[in-house]
Amino acid sequence: MKKTALLIIDVQKGFDDPSWGYRNNPDAEKKISLLLSRWREHHKPVVHVQHCSTEPDSLLRPDQPGCEFKDEVRPIAGEKQFTKTVNSAFIGTGLEEYLRDCEIDALVIVGLTTDHCVSTTTRMAGNLGFDVTLVSDATATFDRRGHQGTHYSASDLHDGHLASLNGEFCVVGTTDEILSEVSQLSADG
Repeated sequence: MKKTALLIIDVQKGFDDPSWGYRNNPDAEKKISLLLSRWREHHKPVVHVQHCSTEPDSLLRPDQPGCEFKDEVRPIAGEKQFTKTVNSAFIGTGLEEYLRDCEIDALVIVGLTTDHCVSTTTRMAGNLGFDVTLVSDATATFDRRGHQGTHYSASDLHDGHLASLNGEFCVVGTTDEILSEVSQLSADG
């Protein structure tokens, strides 16, 4: 049986700023909170990742209130935390070493944003040999404008990234599916 950690990526207050524009999955934080509660209830490993931007105008700079974790996912004592300055939670952090040292070989990934840090971390986790489940309704992103001015909806970007990742770097699942699996594992001992 695989030892599975819940990996929560960049669920930070700065993403509530209206300057980001329209976002899909408005209940993503509620879903993440449900998963986090279940992980805590069953004493499973939880890892929090925080983006600490080096960009001077970023809402996610360490000296800005937007860098703080959102209240519903605030780490508690005993939960591992990593900070990063790039899109991948594996670059410039001790995440891989920590997971290997703890003999964690599977990850359930949630967080913000689907097409940036979530996607990049999921790809790297898969390439590093971790068994990855990406939770579709516990991730979200924002509308974007492409290089030629084309508008891409948050939902289209989100779904496109999930489709690209599924079966190649991870398995995409829902919060309900994951909660059911955790309950089943716990019932089986």
